[in-house]
Amino acid sequence: MKLGYIGTGAMGAPMTARLAAAFPGDVLAWDPDKDRLEAVARDTGAQAAASVAGIAAQSDILFSCVPDNAAVRALYLGPDGIGAHARPGTVTIDCSTVGPDATQDVHAGLKAVGVDHLDAAMLGSVKQANEGTISFVVGGEAAALETAHPALMACGQLIRHCGPSGAGNQMKLIHQTLVAGHAVAVAEALGLCLETGVDVDAFYEIVTQGTGFAYSRYFENRVPRMSEGTYDALFMLRFMLKDARLARDMAGSAYPVLNAVVETLEEADAAGHGGADFSAAMKAIEARIGRKLGA
Repeated sequence: MKLGYIGTGAMGAPMTARLAAAFPGDVLAWDPDKDRLEAVARDTGAQAAASVAGIAAQSDILFSCVPDNAAVRALYLGPDGIGAHARPGTVTIDCSTVGPDATQDVHAGLKAVGVDHLDAAMLGSVKQANEGTISFVVGGEAAALETAHPALMACGQLIRHCGPSGAGNQMKLIHQTLVAGHAVAVAEALGLCLETGVDVDAFYEIVTQGTGFAYSRYFENRVPRMSEGTYDALFMLRFMLKDARLARDMAGSAYPVLNAVVETLEEADAAGHGGADFSAAMKAIEARIGRKLGA
């Protein structure tokens, strides 16, 4: 059985490495950045494929991780894409965070040529990709997931079937709605500390050690970094903004908090913090109140 991985970036490279370790000699990789592809092939033992057509034609299970809806549609449904070259019986697994409509279009297009498509959105970031502890929320046929399960297990721990095509995307976007909203809520709470003169260290101790319901792993992990002025990216703000916008596009008009979260992330992105960690939502709050947290 041959496995392929398209998109060997920050998440795709460590996943390719884990697949190559679990299935030695049977993993192909492709990326439009040839230098990056060569480095991944050299470091992991995966074989560098010459093209999308080549990796699609050879793979029994084919992963992808690309930036957005347009890239997913082009990769799978374009004239020289996966759908034009994959063999019937192939299972494709898209780990990109995209809208469910894009996935459902791809699923239908591939079904017509005998290929089963799964949307396997990832919960976790580069640390979890390196550790092999990613959670996958999966949409698509249960039989295809059964075929793909050993490959997914090489890269993650929790593999949860969420329903038909697009259900994995929906679950991921709803999850990210909560994460993004929490990041903005924490930033606003810290802004209130600054405006009222409440001691931030005392607030941190009360939230993390007290018996209230404000505690979260995000709060415990990020607030010390934010207090030090540390915003190097563990998950980029621009990616969280993309996810929140996709969730907003999926939602109706009954979600004003989600709209406000998107606006705050947009403010931080417009101010030049898109490449920082998504906790840099704090920068939008700082700009609004004219006060600064940390160094």
